[in-house]
Amino acid sequence: MSFAEATSVARLSDSTYAGEIQSGWDIFGVSNGGYVMAIAARAMAEATAGRDLVSISGHFTNPGSPGPITIELTEVKVGRAISTLRAEVIKDDKILLAATGSFADADREINPVEWVQGAPPELPPIDQCVRAVPNPDAPLPPPFMGKVAVALHPDDVTAFDGGTGVAQMRGWFRLLEDEQPDALATVVAADAFPPAVFNANLPLQWTPTLDLTVHVRDPRPRSWMRCVFNTRFVSGGMLEEDSEIWDEDGKLVAQSRQLALVPR
Repeated sequence: MSFAEATSVARLSDSTYAGEIQSGWDIFGVSNGGYVMAIAARAMAEATAGRDLVSISGHFTNPGSPGPITIELTEVKVGRAISTLRAEVIKDDKILLAATGSFADADREINPVEWVQGAPPELPPIDQCVRAVPNPDAPLPPPFMGKVAVALHPDDVTAFDGGTGVAQMRGWFRLLEDEQPDALATVVAADAFPPAVFNANLPLQWTPTLDLTVHVRDPRPRSWMRCVFNTRFVSGGMLEEDSEIWDEDGKLVAQSRQLALVPR
């Protein structure tokens, strides 16, 4: 099943869409948050008549699991260039995710000014990185890794053998079967890697995401994306993780930040 099929939705009314959380998109038995958010984003995008995702921010209120869901939409504003909507993903009468997204016309005029101080992460060629493949006899790598392609920087996989002492995770990401990515794929990429904090010698346990924000700079990235994740602060029982996602040509595709609970 392709990513597009796994995130597909069906319109039930002007404000309600039906979808389904597919099996296998989970980590420690909980559906990946970026995947659930991508389903919500697809419903919002369809409600805006196909405008491109620009920004989405969501709060996770209950763990997800496979099965039918509904996505309830509320229109905040529909402008000439930007539409903003709210979405609630509901399963078994529980809200799994409450999100707000902004979407822009695909053919809008883009301001040509560019000023970039950052740069993509230095990564070895993909075939020299470590592909994360699900282990049927252990919880890590999780089943989710069989639904996307994640190839970790070889220096960062020491997270599973003591860690580097630097809360960073780098690597390549793409969809499977040569499926071309879109803006929604960047939402999944932003939540696809092992937590950077694993390299800070914290326990390798589920690190529940409380909220996730993704800013999409290029809604049509190339197939492989260069990703880097960093955590600087672990305090108050929580941690942040910031990401940058670049394409193969060194163009910024997306940025994200998530707030998560510290693994116990």
